[in-house]
Amino acid sequence: MDKNSTICNENTFNRVYKEHGKTIWRFIYFKCGNEAQAEDLVQDAFIKLWQNCAKVPVEKAKSFLYTITNNAFLNEVAHKKVVLKHAKHQPDRVENQSPQFLLEEKQYHEKLQSAIANLTEAQRTAFLLNRIEGKKYREIAEILNISVKAVEKRMSLALKSLRDEIGEL
Repeated sequence: MDKNSTICNENTFNRVYKEHGKTIWRFIYFKCGNEAQAEDLVQDAFIKLWQNCAKVPVEKAKSFLYTITNNAFLNEVAHKKVVLKHAKHQPDRVENQSPQFLLEEKQYHEKLQSAIANLTEAQRTAFLLNRIEGKKYREIAEILNISVKAVEKRMSLALKSLRDEIGEL
């Protein structure tokens, strides 16, 4: 390769791809054992090479590509380990629940959505800001430009209406 050419030149980039693409793919395929994953990792490496074409000299392109591909693979492996670690600590919620429970849960959710929709706009706004957004009464009062007492009243009426419509658990 011409030492004066740059990776930013499309012909030089294509030449680097043709020279190293297959060997880098084989290298990473041997590590991961998955053709599609190897293809994705190699493509991502060449994208990064193109994005950094001004910074990477032609003679260092091969090393750059191997390093980027290997690091991306190692990052994926580390991520999978974290996912598996957290999956072990999470109980499998779905398998432990009966179909009857799942049906009742769905019906309750629908009933709750309907009850929230039946609130007045003022009550619904205060309720959702507090219970969904996690805002404190003071923050809701500032957002709605009302007093804290007004927020308390709206929440009280909203909760009473929800209890009446849904019933106690």
